[in-house]
Amino acid sequence: MTIVITGSDLTIEKVVDVARHRVKIELHKDALSRIEICRAMLEKKIDAHEIMYGVNTGIGEFSEVVLDDDQVKDFQKYLIYNHAAGIGEAMDEEYVRGAMLGRVNVHAHGNSGIRPEITLTLVEMLNKGVTPYVCKKGSVGASGDLAPMSQIALLMMGEGKAYYEGELLEGKEAMDKAGIAIPGLQARDGLGTINGSNVLTAMSAIFLYDANNWLKQAEIATAMSLEALKANMGPYTAKLHEVRGFKGAVRSACAIGKLVANGDLKTGKVKHKVQDAYSMRSSPQVIGAAHDALAYARSQVEIELNGVGDNPIFFPEENLQLSGANFQGTPVSLPMDMAGIAITMVSVLSERRMNRLNNPALSVGLPPFLTKGAGMFSGMMLSQYTADMQIVEQRILSAPASIQSIPAAADQEDFVSMGMNTAIKNFQILDNAYGVLGIEFMASAQALDFRDYKFGDGVNKAKEVVRKYVEYLDIDRPLYKDHNTMKELVKSCEILHEVEQEIGSLE
Repeated sequence: MTIVITGSDLTIEKVVDVARHRVKIELHKDALSRIEICRAMLEKKIDAHEIMYGVNTGIGEFSEVVLDDDQVKDFQKYLIYNHAAGIGEAMDEEYVRGAMLGRVNVHAHGNSGIRPEITLTLVEMLNKGVTPYVCKKGSVGASGDLAPMSQIALLMMGEGKAYYEGELLEGKEAMDKAGIAIPGLQARDGLGTINGSNVLTAMSAIFLYDANNWLKQAEIATAMSLEALKANMGPYTAKLHEVRGFKGAVRSACAIGKLVANGDLKTGKVKHKVQDAYSMRSSPQVIGAAHDALAYARSQVEIELNGVGDNPIFFPEENLQLSGANFQGTPVSLPMDMAGIAITMVSVLSERRMNRLNNPALSVGLPPFLTKGAGMFSGMMLSQYTADMQIVEQRILSAPASIQSIPAAADQEDFVSMGMNTAIKNFQILDNAYGVLGIEFMASAQALDFRDYKFGDGVNKAKEVVRKYVEYLDIDRPLYKDHNTMKELVKSCEILHEVEQEIGSLE
């Protein structure tokens, strides 16, 4: 399988394929032609000594400084040196690969003015598995993700460091071992490699893919808890949500209904209340709102993935270059702040259902803290503590980064998106969400073991998968192993895959 890069049809699924699963890519011949045409126009402008930002001028506060011919030659090198100013531990390789893919797709439009050798080198690095070493922190998400993208650009000069075949090597050594020629940087090449919000956008694409899978598992855990709590299944009828009109709620109600199908609760054989608590009957509305938030974020991320995020931007058909702010990360960081908040919100809902499973005053006949030996044993009492701690951390992380701008570059760059902060904290939110949901899965499986009626087909399959990894809690044992096992199980999506194989897609 090879993904052809055209500039216009990159999806979050394709980003995951290339970034995580290392699917190979190919630059479409028309895209290569557009890059060549744009570069030819740029070189004519350079020869004519036309003033162009970042080509023969400084950048940022130094944009009014005009460079002479000799300075133009070396400027791109020093630009990359200066901007390779990140800090901290190494970024995950899949984030770096996703950013490289996004940059190739920007170039494919033929509006960036770089030499085709730069784009083709990025393609070759992706296909041969050379991944630059990039520090996780340093970008403010405007003027592009300059610090991390500059560590990628160092490889264009045979500098920096890169991972190749499981080793961290000097940049030139990695390129040589992979058989990739080092293109060097000429006029415009450096800035054209770094001047877009490609890292935060790639991270956002990967997050949205994983978050969608987490939300589907949240619906599975919901269904299990509803079965264990003898819920009134009326609120999960699709018609109820269709008359209100929110697509996410309809989707969620249908998924939950599908999971409990063929069970005694769904068919009315088990007695239930007239009306349940909000944490039960509001689940489609709440999870549905998260689906809608992620759908909006996806639409914005895919616009950015397929747009020209660069500066300046060249229009060969009009012999025109325009300098603006298409590197600004706010169109991505704002909806992605909302996406992270959505995951926290659904985690809170999960914990509230888990509380009902534990609390004998609310659990419709389940033993206190889901143990037969209450008093001698504490059952899943402390599991709730663990879930609560993670949710508090999620809430702290849910403060939006997109309003946290701190001016930089002598106030030339006086509003920035802080979108990298959004991208980083969203994965921290999701990491906690895996743990919270894993604990609800544990609790709901334990609760179902106390019930003696038939469960829905999807619920049965989910419980079966949980029991492959975590035993019924008969007497107290240290639960940290089970918590970590369940967290990794949710992260792996094995429950989701097994359930969808049993009953069909939940989307």
